Amino acid sequence: MRAQPKASHFIGGEYVDDTAGAAFESIYSATGEVIAKLHSATPAIIERAVEAARAAQIQWAQLSGAERGRVLRRAADIMRQKNRELSELETLDTGKPLQETLVADAASGADCLEYFGCMAADIGGSQMDLGASANGSFFYTRREPLGVCAGIGAWNYPVQIASWKAAPALACGNAMIFKPSETTPLTALKLAEILMEAGAPAGLFNVVQGMGDVGAALSSHAGIAKVSVTGSVPTGVKVMSGAAETLKKVTLELGGKSPLIVFSDADITNAVSAAMLGNFYSTGQICSNGTRVFVHRDVLDAFLVEVSRRAAKITLGDPLDEATQMGPLVSGTQYDKVLAYMEQGKAEGARLVTGGEAAHVRALPHGYFVQPTVFADVTDEMTIAREEIFGPVMCVLTFDDEAEVLERANATQFGLAAGVFTRDIARAHRVIAGLKAGTCWINTYNLTPVEMPFGGSKRSGIGRENSRAALEHYSELKSVYVEMGDVDSPY
Repeated sequence: MRAQPKASHFIGGEYVDDTAGAAFESIYSATGEVIAKLHSATPAIIERAVEAARAAQIQWAQLSGAERGRVLRRAADIMRQKNRELSELETLDTGKPLQETLVADAASGADCLEYFGCMAADIGGSQMDLGASANGSFFYTRREPLGVCAGIGAWNYPVQIASWKAAPALACGNAMIFKPSETTPLTALKLAEILMEAGAPAGLFNVVQGMGDVGAALSSHAGIAKVSVTGSVPTGVKVMSGAAETLKKVTLELGGKSPLIVFSDADITNAVSAAMLGNFYSTGQICSNGTRVFVHRDVLDAFLVEVSRRAAKITLGDPLDEATQMGPLVSGTQYDKVLAYMEQGKAEGARLVTGGEAAHVRALPHGYFVQPTVFADVTDEMTIAREEIFGPVMCVLTFDDEAEVLERANATQFGLAAGVFTRDIARAHRVIAGLKAGTCWINTYNLTPVEMPFGGSKRSGIGRENSRAALEHYSELKSVYVEMGDVDSPY
């Protein structure tokens, strides 16, 4: 086993285990080999994590924002110093190419820690004078921590998601218990080590492993004030239901079936580049991907020729080789699911432009590889146009006018993301205003700087990650009225 941690969980500043918890394995999806064996958190482990987080949170909240910020910025520096080590571990755990993980995973996690570390000293309320008629009385607000927060991660960006949840929570003075996906359990443990090395108190960031039952226990635990989850819509529904028992705050970053609209005046080379990134990066396993690509009829043929040419050149291979551009899917379960969607697309009449099958990498015969796939002549009612595939499958739909494409793009239960390609900037803003999606792009796609809020509408989620907006979801506003005169009472 190439990546076995010291123990399954990280609680109170140390690795701990409880072999009474169900055993599970982390699999390197390029080879099928077991790289680590762990145990799911038992109720005793969860209680230990909650108690450690409570104690650390009290200590942490007494620090000034500037002091908390220094710890987060040191953690960002350490993360960057260990970027290759973290990236290689992330590649083993996810199957994503090292070419990607070196620039998009721990690196973006470090950016998030640095951003909220810089912002921590400026988290506060406001004050307003109520005027002479109120005898000079005034009110002020305080932004206070919630207490212990829980984070539940997904398997596509494990260390990035852990950082996206931890950084704003800790900046606001909270403690966190984080549960990674059981499919990718390893890099969150390294984040816990890094925060300790940076000076965080023991118990401030705890990691507990496990399946859905562990997530459910965290969601419903009376000692936890808030839960943030990244995952599927069904997972979000379960978390929100569990959180309702204690009326805890919830942030949900869920799935999508996002539209990418290419008008006839678009720069086709740029539009194809965005569609490629929005469907094939990370083997298509990104929640915000623009998997419904609406292309104006006048440029459809040119678009498909270029997409097909470039998709055929994507290099599949060993994810640890930096020349590899696309790795395997994360697991056998995901592999079977994606192949089934490919077959369903063919059966329902979509035209296969390229791909559509399992891919065979000679040196890695047991890897979960599939071909980059493009379907054309996709109609709105087809399964592949309605359901989230979470694999490298692009669905190209054709449209004739703006009003039509806007109505069709919005005809989905999801509302995570959307993109528009056009040289007409007035039309770009007009269409973006009409799209029912929380995160949008004009003439690019899937760029998510930490300074920009990220999140969805409709069934794609509640709340926002990143930016100053995230602070509102990890803190509570307290209002204080200060009377400067006498209290007038009719009694």
